[in-house]
Amino acid sequence: MRIRNTERGGALLTVLWLVAALSAIAFSVATTVRTETERTSTHIEQVRAYYLATGALDRALLWMSWGSGPRRPDGRPMFYEQGMAALNMDFPSGIASVEIIPESARLNVNRATADEMGRVFLAMGLPPERAQILVESIIDWRTERPGGSPLDAFYLMMGPTFRVRHASFEQIEELLYVRGVTPDLFYGTWARNLNGVLVRLPGLKDCFTVYGINDAYDINTTPAPVLLAIGLPPDLTAQIVQRRAQRPFMTQAELAPILGAAGPAGGKLRVGGNSTFTLRATATLRAQPPAYVSDVRRSASLVVKFNTNLKEDLTPYWILRWYDNAGTN
Repeated sequence: MRIRNTERGGALLTVLWLVAALSAIAFSVATTVRTETERTSTHIEQVRAYYLATGALDRALLWMSWGSGPRRPDGRPMFYEQGMAALNMDFPSGIASVEIIPESARLNVNRATADEMGRVFLAMGLPPERAQILVESIIDWRTERPGGSPLDAFYLMMGPTFRVRHASFEQIEELLYVRGVTPDLFYGTWARNLNGVLVRLPGLKDCFTVYGINDAYDINTTPAPVLLAIGLPPDLTAQIVQRRAQRPFMTQAELAPILGAAGPAGGKLRVGGNSTFTLRATATLRAQPPAYVSDVRRSASLVVKFNTNLKEDLTPYWILRWYDNAGTN
């Protein structure tokens, strides 16, 4: 009788262990399926948000090609006019905002003088010694030196080693290879202001470009370090940044008080850009209910040059660069 009870107890224990093992396996499978389902759903949302951003870029190109068009009841242009810093778009599947950044809002890294670059670096908060190193390195990079330069040895010691072209910068990303440039310095970073609020500090990619001729700067999008570099007083620069955050300058007449206080540097300010722009779209999908938006965001960006002489070439614009993942300010 005892043997039978023991056998029954062992069988019951075996069944319990088997049930526990099967439960663990079932729980693991369910967790994996749930995780993969959520991952797939997130990936699908990211793809949809990406195509929403690219669609916003296509629409922005059309609106900028069409010009202002008819006016809305409140007086705003139907499409686009010089001075607008962003285009906000509403789609059935989500919303998108396209930043319009004229390349004339930045210093041409191939044309900027040593003094201009030095003032930009100091305005970005860099120590004078580091600012001087960066100025020397950039000038060395873009200057033809048939016999080489003392900095060549520095680049040959890096891993991997490379030789400097000693020619003009073809893409602004080349600055990442220049001695003294770090990713944080190039892309910008975040810091807390005096009120403890996180604010984005502009990077070299926001202040420099390989396009433009450094003759006029868009007052609505030129970063504060560049405004300081071209000679605007600090208090006037702060006033411009505060004003355009509330409402952009739309006409040259609105610049009259600014130009009067800016001195000689005021002659370099204008509303809008020339023909080359960076367009950066950030898209967010709608969630349930439709009034809500998802926390999934995707960005895309391009550099475009608009054709200002359609009489000779009917192509409305040329896309110079495309970025699938564009960082937002």
